[in-house]
Amino acid sequence: MQDAPADLRHRPHEDVQALITGTLFVALGVVMFGRTGLLTGGTAGVAFLIHYATGWNFGLVFFLINLPFYGLAFQRMGRVFTLKTFVSVALLASISNLLPQWISLGAINPVFASVAGGLLMGTGMLILFRHQASLGGFNVLALYLQERYGWRAGFIQMGLDCAIVALAFAVTDWWHIALSILGAVMLNQTLALNHRKGRYVAI
Repeated sequence: MQDAPADLRHRPHEDVQALITGTLFVALGVVMFGRTGLLTGGTAGVAFLIHYATGWNFGLVFFLINLPFYGLAFQRMGRVFTLKTFVSVALLASISNLLPQWISLGAINPVFASVAGGLLMGTGMLILFRHQASLGGFNVLALYLQERYGWRAGFIQMGLDCAIVALAFAVTDWWHIALSILGAVMLNQTLALNHRKGRYVAI
């Protein structure tokens, strides 16, 4: 990963704010999806599938699923990226569990949840990406491929996410799957349009 000039680097307090803000945005999207029975892609999508099928705690499952990916993150993206990613995953797992105790959501239109939740998650992930962090799993793979080959991280993750959502036929119906795919598209087009190599260089 190419270093940015020292005067463009994010300061520690800026990174802390970004990790909290980014994971909070994603957690809000996750809660909206969970409330309406939708799924997303990546390791969060796998965690949703397991949660819906077994009733296990989403945050805990999400945290555990990401553990195998830290080796790749350390090897390919470096120690700082890996540490920030670990913190981001832990924050998301914790905040997504705590949010239902902090806010009470009434009825949510599933179409609105798909669009708004996808945009919230995409924006949150964009914040994390720009501070050299991710939410583990496929995020790590997508960012590595972008850094290594110049492929768009958003488009890479969009394909992976749609494949994960397709597995949802085992736990839900076609309508919720269609809305989940819409949410994945909203999430990843946010990344594809706003996270391009060379456009944003501060880290």
